[in-house]
Amino acid sequence: MNRILDKLALLLICVIGLFFSGSAAGPVIVLLCSVIASSSVQLLSGRRSAAVIAFLFAAACPVYPLFFCMLPVMLYDSLCEKKWWLCLPAFLVLFFTNTGITSLQYCLTAAGTAAALIIHMRISSLEKTVSNLTALRDKVTETNLQLSHQNSLLADAQDNEIRLATLRERNRIAREIHDNVGHMLTRSLLQSGALLIINKDEQLKEPLTSLRDTLDTAMTSIRESVHNLHDDSVDLKKLILESLSAAEGKFRTELEFDVSENIAGSIKFCIAGVVKESVSNAIKHSNGSELHVIVREHPVFYQLMIEDNGSCTEPVKESGIGLKNMKERAESSGGRITFTPSQDGFRVFMTIPKK
Repeated sequence: MNRILDKLALLLICVIGLFFSGSAAGPVIVLLCSVIASSSVQLLSGRRSAAVIAFLFAAACPVYPLFFCMLPVMLYDSLCEKKWWLCLPAFLVLFFTNTGITSLQYCLTAAGTAAALIIHMRISSLEKTVSNLTALRDKVTETNLQLSHQNSLLADAQDNEIRLATLRERNRIAREIHDNVGHMLTRSLLQSGALLIINKDEQLKEPLTSLRDTLDTAMTSIRESVHNLHDDSVDLKKLILESLSAAEGKFRTELEFDVSENIAGSIKFCIAGVVKESVSNAIKHSNGSELHVIVREHPVFYQLMIEDNGSCTEPVKESGIGLKNMKERAESSGGRITFTPSQDGFRVFMTIPKK
């Protein structure tokens, strides 16, 4: 739209010059041809045909000098096409004496040409400024996205540190309870049992029995609490990564882990044990180069898949110690495990239902 408005202003200057022509039909023909040529150049902007039209218009000026009065409009189009030299043939008119163009028309054409140059310089400056601002905006947007990503990574790292610190604290509390309270309760339980044996007073037998039962109940409760704390302090993902680290010299390992923290300790140890055994078997027997482990949590069950890309077509002998141990681990947690050898690799697939 700005280009059209600029050309209308230049066209006004050119039309004033055409009015000083001696004929009546010539200016109308030149005006119509110029408007058609300028509109075609703008419509075909960027194509070779646009350049051809501009060049033909400039070449027509020495043949029919009245076209020279419309030079500012076509010069502006040529400048917009980054091909100002297309209008050079039009200036051949200046070397002819009998062109029929008056001095006033030359002056108006010169003024229009200067105006076209000034307008184009202004537009080019504005376009450059807009381009610089766009590039700056894109750079700022990219920087903001990078900062957002870095902040997200920092937040995740901080959350992970807090979680690890919480797990370490739970483990420490469980160890303290086991080492201190558990030992004292065990000693108290033994002492109460010894007193019950050596006691000869029938009146004290029932209180001592009640004391022993209370201590035994407390010991059972403490043992369950310690086991729960210890199970909660186990980081399943860390255990799997430690198992995979043993295979990094032979395989390119990859882990997909999508499991919440609320998972029973027995299931954690089952999954970790199967992964460790599978990685050990892959190191010993697989001729592949990639090892992929997937641990996912579904609404009603947990899924584990361990797969390498080594060729394996021999039938699976589940009587082997390693495979037998994995099968027993899965069954102990109420799950199922399958072993699938193929030319594309060996796959271990296990599902454990949620309790």
